[in-house]
Amino acid sequence: MRLTMKRIARLKQPGRYGDGHGLYLQVVNKQNRSWLLRYERGGRERFMGLGPLHAFALQEARERAREARQLLADGIDPLDAKKAERAATAAAAAKTMTFAECAEAYFAQHRQKWRNAKHTRQFLSTLKQYAYAKIGNMAAAGIDTGTVLSVLEQHCPASRGFPAGMFWQTRHSTADRVRARIEAVLEFATVRGYRTGENPARWRGHLRHALPARSEIAQAVHHAAMPYVDLPEFLATLRGRAGIGARALEFLILTAARTNEVIGARRDEIDLEGKIWTVPAGRMKAGREHRVPLSRAAIELLQALPMEDGNTHIFLGPSAGGGLSTMAMPTALKRAGRSDVTIHGFRATFKTWASERTNFPSHVVELALAHTIGNAVERAYRRGDLFEKRRKLMEAWARYCMTNPAASEVIPLRKAR
Repeated sequence: MRLTMKRIARLKQPGRYGDGHGLYLQVVNKQNRSWLLRYERGGRERFMGLGPLHAFALQEARERAREARQLLADGIDPLDAKKAERAATAAAAAKTMTFAECAEAYFAQHRQKWRNAKHTRQFLSTLKQYAYAKIGNMAAAGIDTGTVLSVLEQHCPASRGFPAGMFWQTRHSTADRVRARIEAVLEFATVRGYRTGENPARWRGHLRHALPARSEIAQAVHHAAMPYVDLPEFLATLRGRAGIGARALEFLILTAARTNEVIGARRDEIDLEGKIWTVPAGRMKAGREHRVPLSRAAIELLQALPMEDGNTHIFLGPSAGGGLSTMAMPTALKRAGRSDVTIHGFRATFKTWASERTNFPSHVVELALAHTIGNAVERAYRRGDLFEKRRKLMEAWARYCMTNPAASEVIPLRKAR
């Protein structure tokens, strides 16, 4: 008995009601009624959805069922054809994903893993400033070597101390970061199926042959560092200045730490009795927890710092409950009369002093700087952090910082008997 619109209006009980030639009305409840086509393919019973009743009336459902049976008559499974059509539509849509859309998607997926807040902020801002005008609205699938080069070879006007000229030549550090970010976004687009083929932004074996390397453009500029012979006199000046920024800088020098490690330091990271500062992995460049042996001078500095109820920061900021800003130590350095050097450069000062004035092994010094040493195999066998050896090193460093450099001597690993 074929279905009619009057009969359909009366069907309320759950079940399947046939119309003939494999077409059924499936009733789940009064609000949920849809069309199904039953057919067999390769000895298997299959059901294909033809849409809800509220969207397709009886005659429309019969027409959709007839089209599906035509495919069966031609040896084509209508369900497989439907899946293939959807896949083709999705693939076509994917090919239209623009570079800007891919960059936003990549950023959303990866931003949580980046520990450097400055680089996180710069990821999209540099792409918007230098890349979007050239390739932002282009489909990721259509970006080739020529379009990448159009970004890197664009003309930049003079600004903020940079001369006018080609982006790659005049602002190489920024340009190379932009290139690397374009490469990462295009790699993401390839994995996601938005494009195919080689990555046109890769450096090795590709753009290396089209653009000069940084070493061919200009000498690398290192962080300006204070000569270690100047350090004791500078620290004497610094200790004579008031302010939490000056104390934070003094602590940074005594521990050979990085800026974000110091300004983010919390009181629960300090073990005064054990003379240990444990920096959590989230604030370390290498992403691993780092134990810092605290010298007597560092301990005395910490004990003299002011405290604030409810504020866990070791170095208190100007706002209640907050810590220091990243500019506090550079400001203290400038006020102490040494704007010619950088905060990060004090790590180089420490390294140079340890190399030239002590006999401590280089790997002990590298571990004191929280550098990754050796290859993966060597690190697998070296499980310890040479903490006690580093404690002796940091005590020697503190003694040097507090004395006249002319009085310092080469420090032996073992005392003469």
